[in-house]
Amino acid sequence: MKVGFIGTGSMGSLLIDAFLTSGALEPGDVLASNRSPGRLQQLAERHPGISVCTSNSETAAASDIVFLCVKPLEFKTLTDEIASYLRSEQIVVSITSPVQLYHLESVLASKIAKVIPSITHSVKSGTSLCVFGSRLTPNDRLKLLHLLSFIGVPLEIQENHTRITSDFSSCGPAFLSYFIERWIEAAVESTGIEETLITRLAGEMLLGTGKLLTEGQFTPQELQERVAVRGGITAEALNHLRISLEGVFERLITTTHDKYDEDVARLDALFGRNGIAQSRLDR
Repeated sequence: MKVGFIGTGSMGSLLIDAFLTSGALEPGDVLASNRSPGRLQQLAERHPGISVCTSNSETAAASDIVFLCVKPLEFKTLTDEIASYLRSEQIVVSITSPVQLYHLESVLASKIAKVIPSITHSVKSGTSLCVFGSRLTPNDRLKLLHLLSFIGVPLEIQENHTRITSDFSSCGPAFLSYFIERWIEAAVESTGIEETLITRLAGEMLLGTGKLLTEGQFTPQELQERVAVRGGITAEALNHLRISLEGVFERLITTTHDKYDEDVARLDALFGRNGIAQSRLDR
């Protein structure tokens, strides 16, 4: 099976690295193209044996599965470029959340899927969010899920939940790392503790907390109740957080959804569709 990647920027190259180092793919299975030759050269040096294509159309034509790893507003130009080189039996996968299935199914004859990856795949963890188009067969779905299972946990979602689920699986590492960064800065400033030590402590804490939530049968509320003894230090600090963070998460969700709706509207204009009203209704 040949798997192509059009766009080898941050996430495209991360996916290639993860699939290859996990054993999901061999270098000879991978084709890649990118507008920056430097990126392709770096990939070829890291993974001898991958096929560096001279054009996006070459990658599209020679692949069984094609991952489109470009920015949202680049999709229409890209689909115009590769449409005539694709076949109905191929699977085209967008990794860009605002790009809707109807955008791609309206201009490409191939089977269409959307997969939202996460930076956590670089350590073979996290969740891949999967949305499958109407043309995919049950076997096609299993093929994609099997491939993605090498680098994390694939989870099928409804397309109208793409943004909110991405907030957690894809944006979440940035949000949590910002919280941890500020906490570490305060700890170092207040106590003089070594930053590398407290950073390691924070990382191990996050890893353990994640396991408690996924493997330990704890809900977030149950975990708080177990740690925060009534009248104790943790309980008092939690009360401070509840007051200080009032409304923060609601505003965070509003911000990500407004940007998402803006991107979908711009894509609708490029693809000649007007789906933004429905997008808002489906949220």
